[in-house]
Amino acid sequence: MDPELPANSPAMSSSDGGPSSASASPPRPLVFAFYLTGHGFGHATRAIEVVRHLIAAGHEVHVSTAVPEFVFTAELRSPRVHVRKVLLDCGAVQSDPLTVDPLASLEKYHQTAVVPRESILKTEAEWLGAVKADLVVSDVVPVVCRAAADAGIRSVCIGNFSWDYIYAEYIVAAGYHHRFIVWQHLQIAEDYSHCEILLRLPGYCPMPAFRDVIDVPLVVRGLRKSRSEVRKDLGIAENAKVVIFNFGGQPAGWKLKQEWLPDGWICLVCGASDSQELPPNFIKLAKDTYTPDVMAASDCMLGKVGYGTASEALAYKLPFVFVRRDYFNEEPFLRNLLEHYQNSIEMIRRDFLSGHWKPYLLRALTLML
Repeated sequence: MDPELPANSPAMSSSDGGPSSASASPPRPLVFAFYLTGHGFGHATRAIEVVRHLIAAGHEVHVSTAVPEFVFTAELRSPRVHVRKVLLDCGAVQSDPLTVDPLASLEKYHQTAVVPRESILKTEAEWLGAVKADLVVSDVVPVVCRAAADAGIRSVCIGNFSWDYIYAEYIVAAGYHHRFIVWQHLQIAEDYSHCEILLRLPGYCPMPAFRDVIDVPLVVRGLRKSRSEVRKDLGIAENAKVVIFNFGGQPAGWKLKQEWLPDGWICLVCGASDSQELPPNFIKLAKDTYTPDVMAASDCMLGKVGYGTASEALAYKLPFVFVRRDYFNEEPFLRNLLEHYQNSIEMIRRDFLSGHWKPYLLRALTLML
């Protein structure tokens, strides 16, 4: 589902002699500078869909991110897409898929974006001028909003959270005696204030730094294969019960056991390492697996709550059994979104780690979606 076009969008057609009529000059292609945080693939997957629509409309997009280039080149095969590797923020430092280190996250952001700040602002302003950017789009890298303002270029942000809100909880956990932490938190909010418009996605947290907000629908990836095709490719029967295990790419070292699943169930594991051994009722998905297709071919999902998992679970009407994360305060707002659509069940962490999965998975099948 993509954001709806405003009534005055150049993509709207008209037969009444208005701006879109044959007599009007076609809009010139624009150059978009799209900055993407390196934290998590949920940001990348939605960014890909936005970029896909921009290039389909004839525009040129320069993506600046620390996300591996293949994530974009595998999905977007166009000479109008250019990927530039650059690290301008760091997100959250995680020791495993469920645990964030607040102080390490703040210290890493300090070293990544605060210490080299003046150099970043100068470099990015010069680069934006060199590529002749018409608009800066940020998901949701703070410093580039200020860099765009320095270059005299308008900027918009896309997101359901901003880092000043996420880091606020980290500051409390780390303690105010770390003076640099309080300053950089205020600086992040000030950087965001240079953004002209926030395109706010569902499941959003408070984002007071932004002056003008437009609410948009969920942005998710589309499906490529049918449920039957996916199951046939994986050698899974049509009537088999399937759960997809989706905790992102963080190494966990969890030892999964056969008896954790209800009898006859199969678990499809995302992001397993090459060396990880799995029981016979667990299937390791290939690194390049197109996750939306596998989600839509499953009966429920077991994972952590993030924008990517929550939005795609809703889009494909997939019951979501989730385990809470520590110190990621985007999560309660996404949980509220899932609960509004009666789409989720919480598995307490103790039961997850001890393998007491069966009652949660069986209950997930009773959700009416």
